[in-house]
Amino acid sequence: METTSAARLFEALSSDARLDVFRLLVKHAPNGLVAGEIARHLDLPATNLSFHLKAIVHSGLATVEKEGRYLRYRAVIPLMLDLIAFLTAECCAGNPGKCRAYRKRSQVHPSVMPGTAGRSRKSPSPNSPSRTKDR
Repeated sequence: METTSAARLFEALSSDARLDVFRLLVKHAPNGLVAGEIARHLDLPATNLSFHLKAIVHSGLATVEKEGRYLRYRAVIPLMLDLIAFLTAECCAGNPGKCRAYRKRSQVHPSVMPGTAGRSRKSPSPNSPSRTKDR
């Protein structure tokens, strides 16, 4: 991923409402939600929601599909993971010990941190996503 692409994605998530919408779509992946469900979950007026959904879809972070008279929105999880990888690809390059120290101080469980799949000696918490060998 190039810096300009990453900046475009961050710009699409640069409001509280859009970030909430995207996180909700991630939570409901892979099925996604129709616009009315998103509005109810987040208590957003339809006109505001439409504006934010358009920005997220335009960025590529979500797709939209017509289902009868409804529009279903889905997060594009691979692109989200690419963005996370872009941010963390060179973390503490050349100094893995320092990176491990930062990871220990993080509030994120080690099993969900990039580059740590299968390396954690602790068992994942019941709420953390399981990691597969597709990384």
